[in-house]
Amino acid sequence: MKLRPHNPLPSPDRGVLAFSIVEALVAACIVGVLFVSLYAGITAGFGALNSSRENLRATQVLIDKAETLRLYSWYQIATFGTSTSYIPSTFSESFFPATTNYSDSTVSTNATGSGFTYYGTVSIANSGFTENYSNSMKRVTITLNWTNGVARSQTLTTFVGQYGIQNYIY
Repeated sequence: MKLRPHNPLPSPDRGVLAFSIVEALVAACIVGVLFVSLYAGITAGFGALNSSRENLRATQVLIDKAETLRLYSWYQIATFGTSTSYIPSTFSESFFPATTNYSDSTVSTNATGSGFTYYGTVSIANSGFTENYSNSMKRVTITLNWTNGVARSQTLTTFVGQYGIQNYIY
């Protein structure tokens, strides 16, 4: 009895079983496109995160300036823009608050210093109301501008009343 090994496939040439150069190049191109897309997605994610941080800090600065209005008396608010004004019409704040250790740390940002600067303006005008209490109200607009690659801006508008919360403090 003769035993012969059984091979269901016919014995092809060696080149038939391997990938051709064209197939290998197409696969390499597909892998390259996938890696570039992955990198672009990660970059876009970090860009959105950075933009969100900038907007959050801008909102904190705006709220901080608006909250300080509660500490001013009506006289101080009503005399805005005069030589005896207590409220500054311009201000600046750094990206990193001065009361934290972040400006001296490289842990979260890999950068030292205060980052970029927010520049703000405050304007106080008549309320624009036509009711009989319109002389007892002022419209306060706080605008914040900053540039970190792209010029950006946020604005907060609120109203202050003569008989508002500042009367409870004094």
